[in-house]
Amino acid sequence: MSTSSLAELPARDLVAGFAARRFTPSDVVEACLARIADLGPSINALTAIDAEGARVAARASDARWAAGTPLGPLDGLPIGVKDLQDAAGFLTTHGSPRFRANVARADLLMVSRLRAAGSIVLAKTNVPEFGAGGNSRNPVWGATGNPFDPRLLAGGSSGGSAAALAVDLLPLCTGSDTGGSLRLPAALCGIVGYRPSADVVAHPARPLGWSTISVLGPMARDMDDLLLMLRVIQGQDPDDPLSSPAPANRFAHVDARPLGTLRVGYSEDFGGVPVDPGIRETFRSRIAAIAPHVAECREIDMALGDMDRTFDILRAESFLAAFGKAYADAPETFGPHIAANVKLGEGFTLADRAWAHAEQTRILRAFNARMRDVDVVLMPTVPVSPFPWSDHYPAEIDGRKMDIYYRWLALTYRGSLSGGPALTLPAGRDHAGMPFGLQVLGPVRSDEGLLSAGLALESLLAASPGTARPRPDLERLRASRVDLTSIVTHPAAGEGPGDGTAAVTAV
Repeated sequence: MSTSSLAELPARDLVAGFAARRFTPSDVVEACLARIADLGPSINALTAIDAEGARVAARASDARWAAGTPLGPLDGLPIGVKDLQDAAGFLTTHGSPRFRANVARADLLMVSRLRAAGSIVLAKTNVPEFGAGGNSRNPVWGATGNPFDPRLLAGGSSGGSAAALAVDLLPLCTGSDTGGSLRLPAALCGIVGYRPSADVVAHPARPLGWSTISVLGPMARDMDDLLLMLRVIQGQDPDDPLSSPAPANRFAHVDARPLGTLRVGYSEDFGGVPVDPGIRETFRSRIAAIAPHVAECREIDMALGDMDRTFDILRAESFLAAFGKAYADAPETFGPHIAANVKLGEGFTLADRAWAHAEQTRILRAFNARMRDVDVVLMPTVPVSPFPWSDHYPAEIDGRKMDIYYRWLALTYRGSLSGGPALTLPAGRDHAGMPFGLQVLGPVRSDEGLLSAGLALESLLAASPGTARPRPDLERLRASRVDLTSIVTHPAAGEGPGDGTAAVTAV
């Protein structure tokens, strides 16, 4: 089997290949490194890379598989970890000059669970500065380009993970999601992103432990690989009060639901979000393709309350908790998006906060009422086709101006308010020929049901060339001369390296 074809295999097939002795983890690590050298510069999806550390870990995994004693279900699989999440021995820069030389001393819990299952952290993946916004560009690493056209954005904040998966640099990557950071880049890059219910994947690093809007989750090329990863990272931790006890095999028996039993609701605009007419038309065509195969498919009203103001307050509250003091001490070291969120938070009162939490409760109850009559709700994931990465966000959509940099994420952040699970599935291309993502929302704490529906919908979409997962043109990608690092700033004296050299430093 060629190096290139090894890199393209699904994660589950790689594990099966290790077990059958058809190839080794070392073979796969070398295949990924070759793929990164070939295609990585064209999209700038990866930040710190530890090639030698991965080779050492792969040789140890080779020996375990040869002895028939794999460490766990992911033994030998190279993975990418989002650069907001700590992986011991790797730079965790958050895309900020403040953390340009920050080498993590310990793994985030999700990462430690992945390593305990045998996975090999090969690289970190690019993000917006401190994860703020839907465009993965920052002054430390530059911008991540869309694998289908590097002149355009890959989305964010898990944009590096999504782009890396789309061109098979790595078989699995981590993500996180507050207002759409898993779902948005997955849609723009043509892969699968899953925002779990707040209790599924423990998040002990969340600044506000009782807030449901920020979660961790898996990203993969398809649903089966996503489930492979989810089975490892799910589970409780006492430092996350929202996480719930669950059996180790919680997601072991998730199968595709028969489509003929599925009751589908849909909304083009989640209660009035501005959506580009071309995206609306693409979405309507997907609903037309799905409707004949399900038990019921009908439009539902998703105007659940004042979702935008509620999210503004809850988001600003979390940013103020995370960055307020540091911003007050050195505001010049933060980019404009962090500044905007902190200032927004400083302007809200206790009465505003009380209103937002009460309104979130009302939104939840309105959402629950809608979900009593349907199993899932479908809608677009992104209201526009990808735009140039040099733009932080679209100034307007369908004639409506964006009043703050994240307003264009309303299709996803409104869904975050219920605390329920959400999927993005690749569903062909949009009117501009770029990947189109179908967003699937499920009832709160109904993750198994949503994933079961996702498997069924994925299979249906994959059966037709017009709705199947699109693939990038690799020759066009190799020929790209787009400069994605033009916004990188050189470190000031004492800031440390910005080229990833600290990634292999033992700590």
